[in-house]
Amino acid sequence: MLTTRFDPVGVSPRYAFCMSADLRTEKPAGRFRRMLDRLSTSQEDLHSAELQEDTQATGCTRISECSDRQIVKVTGTLRTVTLRPRAGVPALEAELFDGTAPLDVVWLGRRSIVGIEPGRKLIASGRISMSHGRRVLFNPKYELRPLGQE
Repeated sequence: MLTTRFDPVGVSPRYAFCMSADLRTEKPAGRFRRMLDRLSTSQEDLHSAELQEDTQATGCTRISECSDRQIVKVTGTLRTVTLRPRAGVPALEAELFDGTAPLDVVWLGRRSIVGIEPGRKLIASGRISMSHGRRVLFNPKYELRPLGQE
């Protein structure tokens, strides 16, 4: 099994964000407050917020809002790409993350796809299914986002 992982943070989240969930959702009022909020927020939280804004801007569904057997269009960043056989058939698996929840994207019968690599943004559409408590999208239609927009 070959696995590649993308870590958007690159730094260990040593300084945890200590505010309650209620305060994190409010927009800070002044410029100083916004700067202080950015400094006290971890890199991972900032990256998640950026991905959520991108999801909203493209008109896609949030992964956390997707339910079983629903036809969806989602977007996010590929965090991992793994070649894993399923029932003796090669399968390329990738974890798509949009800032709210992960989604496993699986292409059956494929060993590799040009452009499908960790850190790449894409838009995928298809029918969601649940497997072992995780959301999975099998053989989706997909669109790679241009590298300049990342």
